[in-house]
Amino acid sequence: MNNKAFKDLRIVFMGTPDFAVASLEALIAAGANIVAVVTAPDKPAGRGMHLQESAVKKSAVAHSIPVLQPEKLKNPEFIEELRSFNADLQIVVAFRMLPELVWNMPPLGTINLHGSLLPRYRGAAPINWAVINGDAETGVTTFKLKHEIDTGDILLQESFSIGADETAGSVHDRMKDIGAALLVKTVIGLAEGSIQEKPQSSYPADLLKHAPKIFTETCKIDFTKSAQEVHNLIRGLSPFPGAFTSFNGKLLKIFKTSIVEKTGEPGQFGIEDKSGLFFFCGTQAVQVLELQLEGKKRMATEDFLRGFKA
Repeated sequence: MNNKAFKDLRIVFMGTPDFAVASLEALIAAGANIVAVVTAPDKPAGRGMHLQESAVKKSAVAHSIPVLQPEKLKNPEFIEELRSFNADLQIVVAFRMLPELVWNMPPLGTINLHGSLLPRYRGAAPINWAVINGDAETGVTTFKLKHEIDTGDILLQESFSIGADETAGSVHDRMKDIGAALLVKTVIGLAEGSIQEKPQSSYPADLLKHAPKIFTETCKIDFTKSAQEVHNLIRGLSPFPGAFTSFNGKLLKIFKTSIVEKTGEPGQFGIEDKSGLFFFCGTQAVQVLELQLEGKKRMATEDFLRGFKA
């Protein structure tokens, strides 16, 4: 590894949530020269609506890295300030879409870390859709930004398995560390000139899948589908935003299930031994293990059933 070439690169890092912090911290630990961080503006949150800093801003401040928080990415003052850092490379992890004026600014361009094996699952919710679709494998990709979203030339990829009962939340938590390590490897490779960019058009067309934003309608459980499909939807939307159904006239979010051999009318529920709650999907059923009834806290099903009166 050419340490000097890597450490001489002037890098601007762009990101907002906790997922991006893992990458920022990994780059700093590896000795990368992060000259500035761009993140979302502080937003009011919580009961007191106090201004909250993004996870990435907190990390940057802790490392004494200058922070830029533009409301609009085409704002001339922001563009001028960004240009003043003379970045060789920009890195984007879990941030918003960039205008060409921004992503085309540095000599080495801008690279993005994406939560799938591109060209699979281009779009806003790659982790969720991989789990919802019952995939046994996913991965992370680093690629160069270009005009169309998630279509740039691929730099590096790494795959990993998805457990049969694993949730989108646990995949996310493993992925942020796997992705952070791949990102460091990518930046080192770019500094050394050892990475061959690969156009996504060179991949088989049948690999292309989309991962659109999750809407409320996506989260509504259809019990006429197979128990496996229902189970996958629930774990693919857990812990957020949560799959839901109607239960005695109230909205019920379901976060964890298992598949059991019970037969009943699709959508009907059954209760056994004050610890088992089942929703039937025809020839099989899903047993609910964790849930949240409208107006209540998330809890284990057995706790919920202790206070439940049919």
